[in-house]
Amino acid sequence: MKRIRTIGGKNILFLQGPMGTFFKKLDISFRAHGARTFRIGFNTGDWVFSTKDNYTPYKGKQEDWGQFIYNYLIKNKIDKILLFGDCRFYQRICLQVANDLNISIFVFEEGYVRPNFITMEEHGVNDFSHIPRDISFYKKLNVDEFKNKSILDTKPNQYKKIFEISIYFILKDLLWFKYPHYEHHTKYNFLEEFFFAIRNLYRKSKYKLTEKKLSKEITTKYHKKYYFVPLQTYNDFQILEHSDFSSIEAFIKYIMISFAKHAPKNTFLLLKHHPMDRGRKEYSKFITTLSKELNITQRVIISHDLHLPTALKNTIATVTINSTVGISSLYHETPTIVLGNAIYDIDKITCKNMALDIFWNNYIKPNKELFQKFRLFLIETTQLNGSFYGRLPDEL
Repeated sequence: MKRIRTIGGKNILFLQGPMGTFFKKLDISFRAHGARTFRIGFNTGDWVFSTKDNYTPYKGKQEDWGQFIYNYLIKNKIDKILLFGDCRFYQRICLQVANDLNISIFVFEEGYVRPNFITMEEHGVNDFSHIPRDISFYKKLNVDEFKNKSILDTKPNQYKKIFEISIYFILKDLLWFKYPHYEHHTKYNFLEEFFFAIRNLYRKSKYKLTEKKLSKEITTKYHKKYYFVPLQTYNDFQILEHSDFSSIEAFIKYIMISFAKHAPKNTFLLLKHHPMDRGRKEYSKFITTLSKELNITQRVIISHDLHLPTALKNTIATVTINSTVGISSLYHETPTIVLGNAIYDIDKITCKNMALDIFWNNYIKPNKELFQKFRLFLIETTQLNGSFYGRLPDEL
């Protein structure tokens, strides 16, 4: 328990973790190390993946949650809180209350660095992270002790992930009356999710065939002739909380207008859909219509399942709001501009503070040494070598 520090004899609260057994396994492990554990859930999906004997259901209204969690933390003398994400309603209120009470909080999230990592940070993640963003910090940083650490294959099981998420949604929706006031952060029920899953499989098979030609052309015809734009999920809190864009459509429009006006005329714009949105969102029609209006139809390329490393290796530069793809882009030494707030948007590493209109012609390559220092520090302080649906991390 290196990063969470001492847990023996401590009272530790698990608050609605990732959908599935991850928090339940951690709960059991923490008890084995001498902790007294607690769990709060907000729907039947949370309950089924809990250890039951320490589970407390919250069935009240959202407006009463703040007072409830305040009383709960005081009554049970909670020392540390583990939760997943820091922007959802219940988590955000819990964070505020815990901060007022000086209770340590550790937030889990998908890995900043992928594959084989998940994120765990004290205080908060993404733009709420406390990781330094001052370039002078990394100039002085000695990373020798971080180098050459072995990274194990976490063997994430996609079937396990699909099964556990499906069970979670089905129970949450079918037994909604047991938690009548719960409001999930996504709007879809399990029937809609099932439909999206089927459409996702269909589209994945379709794009595998339709984009075969594009996959080859990226390394030949379009090599170093396109700017890469990885789209984020439509409901990503990274956009809603940590950027000025109101939607993915607003982002696309902003990018395409600037590209049409300022990018070199012999270059292309490649926009790639997010794989998690494959069954839910399709922006092709919107992009095509806007391309015609801007008279750049022949210069815009739409992709869905293009191999990400290939796209990053062959692009001129990457444009993102604040996706973790930006970190992968920098790893491939690709010039990158961030249009939202991101932990990796650091002077000399990204094109920080550069206007997009200027970027198309004046992008700057990342400083390789400084980025390596940042990445190693990021892994050492925020990343766990583990998976939510595979091998558990050895050190927390």
